[in-house]
Amino acid sequence: MLKTTTVPDPEPELRELTEQFPATPRGARLARRLAVRRMEEWGCPPASDASCTAALLVGELASNAVRHGRLPGRDFRLRLACETSRRTIRIEVSDAREDRLPAIPSTLTADDESGRGLLLVDVLATRWGTMPRIPVGKTVWAECGAP
Repeated sequence: MLKTTTVPDPEPELRELTEQFPATPRGARLARRLAVRRMEEWGCPPASDASCTAALLVGELASNAVRHGRLPGRDFRLRLACETSRRTIRIEVSDAREDRLPAIPSTLTADDESGRGLLLVDVLATRWGTMPRIPVGKTVWAECGAP
C-alpha cells in the first residue's frame, strides 16, 4: 500500500502590498487603514505592537508625503512588505517631490505645532531613510520588527 502525506505550503518569504493614493489627507488616512487591514491578513491583529507601529509609521510618512511632497495632480504610493526570513516590515512612501527631503528639526520648543513626526519615525523604526524614485521624486522608507 502506498501512503501519501501532504505538507502544507511554506509561508511566503515576502508578503507585499503596493497601492497609490490621492495626495490628500483622506488619501493618507486610507493608506493607514489599508496597512492595518493588510497587517491583520498577515497575522498581526490591529492591537498588536507590530500593527500599531506600522500604522503610526505609515500614517506619518503618508501625511508627510501629502503635506510636503505633494504636486498638483500627482498621487503618492505606499509599499508595505513583510519579509518573514528577516522578521522585518518595510514601509515605503513615494511622492513626486525630489527637492524636499525629510529632516528632523534641530530644535523644537513646547509651542511648536509641527516637526515631531520624524522624531516618532526615528524612535519607532529600527532604520529609516530616503532614496531617489525613478524617474522622478523620492521614497521615504522605514523598517520595523515583525512578529
